[in-house]
Amino acid sequence: MLESSNLVTFDGLANSSSYDTFLLDEERGRLLVGAEDHLFSFDLVNINRDKKQIAWPATPSKRDECKWAGKDFWKECNNFIRVLQPYNQTHLYICGTGAFHPICAFLEMGKRAEDNVFRLALHFENGRGKSPYDPKMLSASLLIDGELYSGTSADFMGRDFAIFRTLGDHHPIRTEQHDSRWLNDPRFVGVHLIPESDNPEDDKIFLFFKENAMDGEHTGKATISRIGQLCKNDMGGHRSLVNKWTTFLKARLLCSVPGVNGIDTHFDELQDVFLMSSKDPKNPVIYAVFTTSSNIFKGSAVCMYNMADIRRVFLGPYAHRDGPNYQWVPFQGRVPYPRPGTCPSKTFGGFDSTKDLPDDVITFARGHPAMYNPVHPIGGRPIMVRTDVDYQFSQLVVDRVEAEDGQYDVMFIGTDVGTVLKVVMIPKESWHDLEEVVLEEMTVFRDPTPITAMELSTKQQQLYLGSALGVSQMPLHRCEVYGKACAECCLARDPYCAWDGTECSRYFPTAKRRTRRQDIRNGDPLSQCSDLQHHDADGVGSVEDRSVYGVENSSMFLECSPKSQRALIYWQLQKPDEDRRLEIKFDERVLRTEQGLLIRSLAQSDTGVYHCQAVEHGFIQPLLRLSLQVIPAQKLGDILPGLPAADAGVDQSAKHRLWYRDFLSLLDHPDLSSVEEFCDRVWKKERKQKRVKTQHAAKWRRLQENKKGRNRRTHELQRPPRSV
Repeated sequence: MLESSNLVTFDGLANSSSYDTFLLDEERGRLLVGAEDHLFSFDLVNINRDKKQIAWPATPSKRDECKWAGKDFWKECNNFIRVLQPYNQTHLYICGTGAFHPICAFLEMGKRAEDNVFRLALHFENGRGKSPYDPKMLSASLLIDGELYSGTSADFMGRDFAIFRTLGDHHPIRTEQHDSRWLNDPRFVGVHLIPESDNPEDDKIFLFFKENAMDGEHTGKATISRIGQLCKNDMGGHRSLVNKWTTFLKARLLCSVPGVNGIDTHFDELQDVFLMSSKDPKNPVIYAVFTTSSNIFKGSAVCMYNMADIRRVFLGPYAHRDGPNYQWVPFQGRVPYPRPGTCPSKTFGGFDSTKDLPDDVITFARGHPAMYNPVHPIGGRPIMVRTDVDYQFSQLVVDRVEAEDGQYDVMFIGTDVGTVLKVVMIPKESWHDLEEVVLEEMTVFRDPTPITAMELSTKQQQLYLGSALGVSQMPLHRCEVYGKACAECCLARDPYCAWDGTECSRYFPTAKRRTRRQDIRNGDPLSQCSDLQHHDADGVGSVEDRSVYGVENSSMFLECSPKSQRALIYWQLQKPDEDRRLEIKFDERVLRTEQGLLIRSLAQSDTGVYHCQAVEHGFIQPLLRLSLQVIPAQKLGDILPGLPAADAGVDQSAKHRLWYRDFLSLLDHPDLSSVEEFCDRVWKKERKQKRVKTQHAAKWRRLQENKKGRNRRTHELQRPPRSV
């Protein structure tokens, strides 16, 4: 990708890391990034052009205090930016860990892009309840209408976790303290505002997090993924739950593969969420990435959820502890009115504020924050699963793309080894029956490192990725990699790309008909590419021809691999002076690999033309014709000096390897027209080598003789004189 200029990278500063906090500003055309001790502003067109940065380190005194408290001075006692939120038209609100002393400030950006302003205000605020103390703690935040909602830890030791609302005109508000029924060692992933109705008073804040299971809940599973909700206009209680949330509820997010005998394979570690907005802002589709905490196998999954199912769970039974074993069961008693979790508004009548709620509602809300039923994904199972691979999913963004035959959601999935998977989910009959098509798998960082942040710009058609090492930028589409034929472009099934008559290029829904040769749903080139009927079965004029030579009893690798990850390679052999092709039988001698065909020991019967074809969606596409000529070992031994004859009863394998190495080194010589010419070249090479060896041997003998002469003269000079 670097060589093709499809990847732009910012390798980071020598004294900074953790490029984890992203804020995309499409209006100004900037990407804001919070890192260790630094803030960056990148140009969306090219992140290496017009880059701005501000150093915001922790003070030396705070760093010393952090060190004295037993923290790592170089890795933890710095200011890691964790909050980066738009405050108004001219300023952002930013917070950092401040060497275990959270700190916040305003960042001035200017009202317009041409203002060219990027500076830190000199007024600093306490960041407790806004940013975590520990840079390793997962936190999430959202700033709406001047109020900051944060899920974070609120103390130095990392034991007091809470969901806070700070800033604004109201008194700060939080979840109940030190109550594991509310939050049990949570790690926050995301915060989002989703309207409940057309009345703004019903707006709710939804939080996505994972936490330890409550006592007695789901025995054997240490981690549970959650979705929590609270009302935006929650002001806390009057006599109970003062300055605490009165509308907080949480439910389990389930992402599992149903198995035999009712045993599911659970993906319980929530890693990232992405909300795909729709025409109705009240009903976005929620994409979520999960991994497994199992010690038995390593795996990742993507699940989709709709808001109707989520709201149904929050209207269902509350979780309640009852019975002789004090286990969790659905609450069967009377639920007070108004139902706990309902926002005070005119929609549901009677209450202007949560401070007016009856005491029994507040009491019930305090003791029943969890719902009994889990939220199941659309279709009851993940839309994508990866197991037994050397990576796990870490981040996700989704782009809704308009294609010729409908809309498709293209997922860009970041992994913990620095790669990105580009995947499109194609509905077969309905959204409950999806076909997974992996379009590309790309490496975006030089060293394997987890991707920790992702943002997608539909305006620029670019994807931005963050990691501990730096920031990378890549295009959403690379149509040129799909080949130079209509069939290859169609078989790629990339909604971004179409065949325009001359090349595979970007698809535009508003363009003329000639640019609309694509078929995402079926990937059928025969229906789209009219030029296919002008080619014969061999694809004359479009298939590469190559000649290769091999020596009998040696090995030979015939390389041929498809561009598409979904295509299967099909091999046929056409023997000399025969018209028909034979399907190649694979055994211990002839092996098929992902990159081609390996013949471990060549025989005379292997001579012929090898046809490599890609088969995808029933369409057969010729890729390569390889003419293989096997040179008899006896003939080569007769022509080349020093090679034993085939019937000499001598093990010739080592000698064959030497000649075969020379043979391969000269195969691609432009003047080589025949095997005899090759043999003549090797003969000349052998004679030259012998001549050089003879010269070296003669030189060596002369040197030895001269050395002996010098030694003899020295000995005579050192001999004592004879007595007279």
